Formats: sequence, C-alpha cells, structure tokens
Amino acid sequence: MTEAQIKLKRTESVLLELVPQALGAMNDKRLHELNIIEVKCSRGKSDAKVYINPNEYTEQEKRDYLKLLKKARPIVETYCLKDQGWFRCPKFTFEFDEQLEKSRNIEELFKKISKTTKSEEE
Repeated sequence: MTEAQIKLKRTESVLLELVPQALGAMNDKRLHELNIIEVKCSRGKSDAKVYINPNEYTEQEKRDYLKLLKKARPIVETYCLKDQGWFRCPKFTFEFDEQLEKSRNIEELFKKISKTTKSEEE
C-alpha cells in the first residue's frame, strides 16, 4: 500500500466517525437514526460518497432522507472542517448502499443452484 492510499484510508475512517456525529448534532431527529456503513473518497479527496444502510426504509422514505441529506450536506461539511482543522473538506454525496441486497440475492441464487444440482444428482 502506498503512502497516498494510506492517507486516503485514514481520511475515510475519520469521515466514517465524523459524519454520524455531525448528523447526530442536528436538530432533525430523523437524521440521528441513519446508519452510515461506509465512506469512500475520490483519489484527490475532493469528493466522498457516504453509504447508508437501506434495510429498514421504503423507497419513499429513502427519497425523503436523500432530500434531507442534500440540504444538510453543507452543515456536515462545515462540522468536519471545524473538527479536524482541515483547509477543505470533500463534497459529500449520500447514497443508500444497495450492494448488500444484491449480494444477498446472489447468495440465494447460489443456494437454489446448489439445491437443484443436488436433487438432479440423486
């Protein structure tokens, strides 16, 4: 791992702690319950994607949360700047992480395939 990659990972881990703290400091109680899974920064650290656990929300709730987070983005960025004393903060993009659901679906497909191949062998 190069030094730049180590710095990038360190920034991502700091942001993974700071973003929930910033959301928890806001007046809107709905933002307090969001479960941040991961933060991925671009190579130049100018942009960062914040992934949220989508499991307990409907599609309408997801859209509502994304609107709230879009409005809260500058406040979260300011919180991170002040807390770390950085010169600039990555521009956040909030998304619900659908990879977990996709991986579960793939695992279920593999289970079905293994069951059908076992039944065909017998």
